[in-house]
Amino acid sequence: MRRLVAILVALLLCPLAALGRPALPSAAQMDHDQMGQMDDGHDADAADHALGTVHFATSCSAAVQADFDRGVAMLHSFWFVPAREAFAGVAQADPQCGMAYWGIAMTWLGNPFGGGVPPTWVAAGTAAVEQARAVGAATPRERAYIEAIAAYYEDAETRDYRTRALAYAGAMEQVYRTYPEDTEAAVFYALALDVTAPPEDKTYANVLRADAILEQVFAEQPDHPGVTHYLIHSNDYPPLAQHGLAAARRYAAIAPAVPHAQHMPSHIFTRLGYWEESIASNLGSLDAAWAAAGDSDPTLAPPDVLHPMDYLMYAYLQTGQDEQARAVRDEALAFRGATQETAGNAYAFAAIPARYALERGQWAEAAALTAHPVDFPWNRFPEAEAITTFARALGAARNGDAVQARVDAERLATLRDALTATHQDYWAEQVDIQREVARAWVAWADGQPDAALETLRAAADHEAQTEKAPVTPGPLAPARELLGEMLLLANAPAEALAAFEATLQVEPNRFRALYGAARAAEAAGDAEVADQYYAQLLATAEQADTERPELAQARTYLAGR
Repeated sequence: MRRLVAILVALLLCPLAALGRPALPSAAQMDHDQMGQMDDGHDADAADHALGTVHFATSCSAAVQADFDRGVAMLHSFWFVPAREAFAGVAQADPQCGMAYWGIAMTWLGNPFGGGVPPTWVAAGTAAVEQARAVGAATPRERAYIEAIAAYYEDAETRDYRTRALAYAGAMEQVYRTYPEDTEAAVFYALALDVTAPPEDKTYANVLRADAILEQVFAEQPDHPGVTHYLIHSNDYPPLAQHGLAAARRYAAIAPAVPHAQHMPSHIFTRLGYWEESIASNLGSLDAAWAAAGDSDPTLAPPDVLHPMDYLMYAYLQTGQDEQARAVRDEALAFRGATQETAGNAYAFAAIPARYALERGQWAEAAALTAHPVDFPWNRFPEAEAITTFARALGAARNGDAVQARVDAERLATLRDALTATHQDYWAEQVDIQREVARAWVAWADGQPDAALETLRAAADHEAQTEKAPVTPGPLAPARELLGEMLLLANAPAEALAAFEATLQVEPNRFRALYGAARAAEAAGDAEVADQYYAQLLATAEQADTERPELAQARTYLAGR
């Protein structure tokens, strides 16, 4: 580790071509993750695009202030490689600007909602912190910023990600309270509150605090990219999503060339079931991402591509646009890897084909899923491997193959234990919910309906106590929705309707939940409610490019009324 840190410190000091990219070390000095992050096709002109309005006061040379502000603007939009280049340019132009290395250290955090980054990124961030301390900062405020990010990187080899994120949040709170006039401290602290929000906290204390801070800044700086970005994260919860709509509709216009800025509004659109707006948002994000990728290897997914593809897939499937969804799946399967082997990319690689099978009820297709790309380091991402395993288990059980389903359910237990052992408690719990759901359907396939329903009810209650992670638009198959489907099979339509309606409270305009509610109401003899849900299904799938059986049944039912 010390040798790697020393190498990275040297890299931070290497000469830069004027307005160009940082010089790259040899492949022997950097692993695939770091090479992907440094050399991913972004060009230096990216920094000249509209990014929003940010001013981060520093004691650095006045000549570099505009470039520093540009770097912070890109940092706020999670555009890390161009931001790193901007901060490196500042460091070259003003060697006494220790805050330039603070900026570089911040970029190596990656997406802070991702739950951690590869060890090489942590090492690079640690090296940047050491360089920031060595160069020094002229004001106590700047030194406080440097020590705040140092709190994240300290003892990274022995402290898990959440512990370090909480340490950073605590340090940023002190900066925020010590310098109340510093709006950048307020914005970065609000982000830290969002990142460290406990997923089981249904009072939403952290995110409501963040929202209150951000709204104050938003009133004064409506074109600040971080404010609108983090307001979306603060409201990425079912009860709060409507409040985030204004920020969602503003953010993309603030930073039109930034892929993540184009994507983020879809978090709110997804929460509200605004599928066409989500589709437009993610198509814009992908256009920006591929434009930024330049001439990078098209067989490797570049940064900012797979995550919006997963959200795009989800929205297409909710609207019955299965041909468009198939194109997304095929594009994902065509990649032989990604330039960044991160948890977010692992999740999307697994989720995209799994969603395509499960949302369409193609159980045999789901049961046959395998991990792709085959050379991806899946062993580093048990939560992503669990997606494929869960889809296989559910597909096999729904297809009547209890033997395969049981094997996959047992594999989920192993993956849960691996996550627990590495202190990834959130994902361990999510995988345990998947295991419970799989066990329920195994029991159903084994001819034990009472045990199956009991287990699935417990899984649905368990899932209701958690929240989805920002890395995903939603569960592969909501447990409460699956409970509704099992209750229909058990000839309990009234209970099934209640389960589907509870799902729709959390996941509005979900195709399978709307169809399930319509079927349940029809079976229960409630024609008025059946009419409502069948009509809502057809309206939601107005742009469908495939005649799913569910849509045909809805039209037949309504025509007969």
